[in-house]
Amino acid sequence: MGKGDRYLARIDGRLLRALSHPLRVRILELLREDGPATASGLAKRVGESSGTTSWHLRQLAECGLITDDAERGSRRDRWWKAVHDGDQMHAEDFIDDPDLAGPFSAYVRTLIEQRYAAEAQFVAEVRDWGDEWIDKASFHDSPLPLTPDEAAAMSDEIMAVIDRYRRPKKEGDTQVRVHWAAFPRRSRTEQP
Repeated sequence: MGKGDRYLARIDGRLLRALSHPLRVRILELLREDGPATASGLAKRVGESSGTTSWHLRQLAECGLITDDAERGSRRDRWWKAVHDGDQMHAEDFIDDPDLAGPFSAYVRTLIEQRYAAEAQFVAEVRDWGDEWIDKASFHDSPLPLTPDEAAAMSDEIMAVIDRYRRPKKEGDTQVRVHWAAFPRRSRTEQP
């Protein structure tokens, strides 16, 4: 078991169905990145009613992605926290299951939209970050000719590097988003 395995939820069919709703993915993202929150606090941040966020929080809790934060709250104010820092998913687990094709597509599309939104937000705020971050943020896009095995090996190596940096937050840290994707693309000259 790798170091990152403790921090990542392995997405199975049950979790995939739970995460096929964009609001649940957003709520989970907020709990992972900003820490514990109440349904009403999350409702304000996502522009929904607290009843709606409460319902989605219960769905996330039922599948083990979030739990009560016993250190906060009272009987009146229930606080929630994420159980894992992130997710790991393998498309081959879902690709041949017609019942999971829709949830798989919805979840992955939501992830891509959230990645775009996070990067666009940083670009919009880049002047506010100051000199210490301006030349440290990285956006990289490289088309590479690779075999499927080479792409898998490269992804494994990059995930190992990410795992080396994975640790509990300490004073002086800034939350950093790390996005990684490697996927094939047909050139305009290739036929499917």
